[in-house]
Amino acid sequence: MIWQLDIILLVFAVVCAFAAVTVKDLLASVILLGAFGLFMCLLWVEMGAVDVAFTEATVGAGITTVFFVITVFKTERVSKD
Repeated sequence: MIWQLDIILLVFAVVCAFAAVTVKDLLASVILLGAFGLFMCLLWVEMGAVDVAFTEATVGAGITTVFFVITVFKTERVSKD
């Protein structure tokens, strides 16, 4: 394992998670959550857990992001705040 790559991927994952929680726009939050899943997938591959990475890619970065995007587009805004 390359520990520098592990740290870089971990920092990107933490930044995406923090940004997903703090951003005001729901669509941007969903995209950041998908990016978090992608970085976690890459981190699992780097650590050698390919089965966990495949599950994270399909469920965390794939299906969940698609469902959240569909849900955001089906909601209506009450106010323009």
